[in-house]
Amino acid sequence: MGNLRELSPYAAEDAAGFVESMRRLKELSGMTYRELEEQAGRNGDVLARSTLADVLRRDRLPRPDVLAAFVRACGDGQRVGDWLDARERIAEGGAGRGGGTSRTPSPAPSASPPAPREDHEEVSAVGQGTGADGARTPGRRRQTLLALAAVALLLVAGAGVWAWQSGDEDTRDETPVADGWVTIRPAGRTGLCLTDGRDRRGAYGSAVAVHLPCAGAPVPRTYLEPAGAGLYRVQWHHPELGKGCLTVMDTGPVKGMLEPRDDCAGATLFRLEPAPSGAPGAYRFRTVPGARCVGTADDSVAEGVEAVQEPCADSPDQSFVVRPD
Repeated sequence: MGNLRELSPYAAEDAAGFVESMRRLKELSGMTYRELEEQAGRNGDVLARSTLADVLRRDRLPRPDVLAAFVRACGDGQRVGDWLDARERIAEGGAGRGGGTSRTPSPAPSASPPAPREDHEEVSAVGQGTGADGARTPGRRRQTLLALAAVALLLVAGAGVWAWQSGDEDTRDETPVADGWVTIRPAGRTGLCLTDGRDRRGAYGSAVAVHLPCAGAPVPRTYLEPAGAGLYRVQWHHPELGKGCLTVMDTGPVKGMLEPRDDCAGATLFRLEPAPSGAPGAYRFRTVPGARCVGTADDSVAEGVEAVQEPCADSPDQSFVVRPD
């Protein structure tokens, strides 16, 4: 092991430099990713080697809990406070907020108006023709009407193709989903909200999605982000941990549960479709890829029960109400 004290966490001026200092700390520790994961476990921390490899591969700030576990595993536990303080200084300066592995507080999506939809842009562009005196000419109006008719025909044709291709999928008319800031509640118990908690067995050290009373779960706030093609990401915004996007766990002790991940680009996408029950405003969250649905462990809607990915079924635990928040 090298001299860890020769490396100062305050030497970095931005997120990229801070991660470079972390890489240097790993080199000085002389430990492999697997050894760091095992040492973190002996310290009582959770530090998956895949998570650490992802952190050190990017040039964005890590989560504070990941940083602390990493520093302790490297043998620099006496200076964990210094590393966290240095990270916080960079975060407050705006460095490393580009998403990815950082979960420092990021600007709320509502701060920037959503980009206009392409079909609206096309209609607006067509309707901007004017004559030399600024008034629209009859020829321009005819062109506008023809263009609008063509767009309408294309939309109708596209809807017909989608309905033909969807096969046995639910083809009922879908009501508009209230995207933006929302709460997601089990339709059978709307006093509960899908929010962060811990698995009941205590098998995992990080947060997973569970049902808890809405009144007692003001954070994190939930943002339903349109991702295009009728798909959505479910973002959680925490005042201290920043933004994370719900992702189905495909390995580990909580396989199938949903965890907020920093890498929103790689997060699970969801298609919201009317719940089989037909209840007004109730939706089923179908995962993409995978074509499975979000339900709950034990098919229960009780308080504290974890959300899980499971085969789609006409089951009450797969029915959710999305309400503006």
